[in-house]
Amino acid sequence: MQEASSELQAGQRYEVPPFSLSVATDIEVQAISVHELAEEQIRVEEKQRVLGFIPNFYVIYEANPVPLAPSQKLELAWRSSMDPINFALTGAVAGAQQVQNRFAGYGQGIEGYAKRYAASYGTFLTGTMLGNAVLPIVLHQDPRYFYRGTGNTRSRVIYAIASAVRCKGDNGRWQPNYSSILGSLAAGGIANLYYPAADRDSAGLTFEDAAIGMAGSAAANLFQEFVVRKLTPHARETASGQ
Repeated sequence: MQEASSELQAGQRYEVPPFSLSVATDIEVQAISVHELAEEQIRVEEKQRVLGFIPNFYVIYEANPVPLAPSQKLELAWRSSMDPINFALTGAVAGAQQVQNRFAGYGQGIEGYAKRYAASYGTFLTGTMLGNAVLPIVLHQDPRYFYRGTGNTRSRVIYAIASAVRCKGDNGRWQPNYSSILGSLAAGGIANLYYPAADRDSAGLTFEDAAIGMAGSAAANLFQEFVVRKLTPHARETASGQ
């Protein structure tokens, strides 16, 4: 440390001698990999629950999200499939089917309910794992909805509806959402293996169901874009702005 001092009388001047400042040269830089950033994103997404209990894992609120690794896509799909809420919802669906005597070939009673429950959950599990994990891994696509949150209402409506048939690739570019479309078709086709013969869909109905599924996805995206974020306590305070 350099010091300089002097006593001055009224009207006197004092010239400070030259001095130099030293700057620390040791700078610590901590690098975070893309995989670690994605892990942080997943931890946040797995805390996102509408009204505090309904899983909302497949929406990304990050301003600059990074792509998921194959293992992370599997993790998110498995975590969603095993969430207790989805087991409860499957039970409600199976109960409604039994009351309406849908899939009559399963019969009634506990055995009929168990068959309906297994079939309903099997279709949900197949669609989730194929459409949100296996196909996105193979086709290098991101299964999440990228919340926009900016722009006028019209542009956000168009964005939400379009997101039902397009998605982001792992390269960050928008592309047709082959994963979701093919996943819906595959799940419908596989369901024909275990539904009663009288209730099995023809190929035409399978495609029709896939189209209905896409329309449902568009409606869900609109709900995500304008309503759900306000009801999700742990949503990040950022938006993708895409």
